[in-house]
Amino acid sequence: MSSTKLSTSLGRLGAAAAAFLAPAIAFAQEAAPAAAEAVAAAPAMTVDKGDTTWMMLSTILVLLMTVPGLALFYGGLVRTKNMLSVLMQVLMIAAVAMIVWVAYGYSLAFTDGGSLNSFVGGFSKAFLSGVDVTTVAESFTKGVAIPELVFVIFQMTFAAITPGLIIGAFAERIKFSAVILFTILWLTFIYFPMAHMVWFWGGPSAFDGPTGLIFGFGAIDFAGGTVVHINAGIAGLVGAIMVGKRTGFGKDMMAPHSMTMTMIGASLLWVGWFGFNAGSNLEANAYAVLAMINTLVATAAAIVSWSILETFTRGKASMLGAASGAVAGLVVITPAAGFVGPMGAIVMGLIVSPICYFFVATVKNKFGYDDTADVFGVHCIGGIIGALLTGVFVNPALGGAGIVDYSTADFAAGYAGTATQVWAQAKGVIVTLLWSGIGSAILYKIVDVIVGLRVPVEAEREGLDLSSHGEAAYHS
Repeated sequence: MSSTKLSTSLGRLGAAAAAFLAPAIAFAQEAAPAAAEAVAAAPAMTVDKGDTTWMMLSTILVLLMTVPGLALFYGGLVRTKNMLSVLMQVLMIAAVAMIVWVAYGYSLAFTDGGSLNSFVGGFSKAFLSGVDVTTVAESFTKGVAIPELVFVIFQMTFAAITPGLIIGAFAERIKFSAVILFTILWLTFIYFPMAHMVWFWGGPSAFDGPTGLIFGFGAIDFAGGTVVHINAGIAGLVGAIMVGKRTGFGKDMMAPHSMTMTMIGASLLWVGWFGFNAGSNLEANAYAVLAMINTLVATAAAIVSWSILETFTRGKASMLGAASGAVAGLVVITPAAGFVGPMGAIVMGLIVSPICYFFVATVKNKFGYDDTADVFGVHCIGGIIGALLTGVFVNPALGGAGIVDYSTADFAAGYAGTATQVWAQAKGVIVTLLWSGIGSAILYKIVDVIVGLRVPVEAEREGLDLSSHGEAAYHS
């Protein structure tokens, strides 16, 4: 695309964004006094410095997952000529997401949306109106809170990594301008509503207040099996199909250019995932430790499971397989991290790898879609398995923590039964697949009309490093 056309497209995008946000700014200014009154009327909360410190550290760990973790993991999986383009895409997606998050994303995800509250929040905290060093967000213990700004930045890092996961599905052939425009639209219309549907509730002090749709089903998602992994995974599959296969796919050699980089990236993902999972507890207590041990053992089990399967099917266990198993294990335990026991986590890790392997090695070849980094096969499928198995292994009889009933005086944990809980989990999965799958298809089409999705064949053959960014990752 010429610089003139790009400038025109970005100019139109800027004008549209200004028009979209103008009423939000005005509304936020009007809502500030009401927000202040609501804070004043809220019950007294205790803020612990240890919880606050843990949440700040968890935020940094989730950022580590994105840059450099995810960037290096995906970068190693593409060809040399596209390494830098992947690094740039992940970095810019994170930066754009952070700005959009504080502008209106936090408000859409974590405020009452009135008549639309089942699906999305409102603009009462747009531009962080009413959020300052005095406001707090309640944890999962009644009367215990963390500074609201800590909750804002922690959830910001989730918004930053999720669209970054998507681009692995159509790496090596998409326009940079299309990536940025799609990120803004996808966050606005897919991610923020999904986060609201799954995670918005009143907290222990207002457990009977309005909730998001999926939370209202009784579905549980500790750290983002639906919000992050199924959501991004199905969007990645739709994108891979709509953008189309890489030029020469099935004919040219397209092996990962650096398994060393992929191993480094996978390792950084595992380390950062402790912030992702254990941080989602919002407190530094025993449940955070439960999430941490589960993140260790489920991932270890999935690595072993994938490697054993490769040994029997291919004769050799590969580094790529081990890294894929690690990510599959991390994905499957994400919705269950603070709910299941360590033995349940190990079983989940053992189960997920063979299923993801089947989708990566068999289903993808059968249907012929070009999912460059197996975003669908690992993240979407792994997320679905994790969401459903969470409903099984949360059972106290199987070592799980049970479902907390906040309406009881002692917050007793019970279990409604496997069929009841798994059906609640399944409804959450179905809503996520439909919302993200259909919504993403519409957004890809809009982006294609505005700036076009795909680079020209000549630019793709040259490599996106040079054609899109004018520089290269390596110099011999």
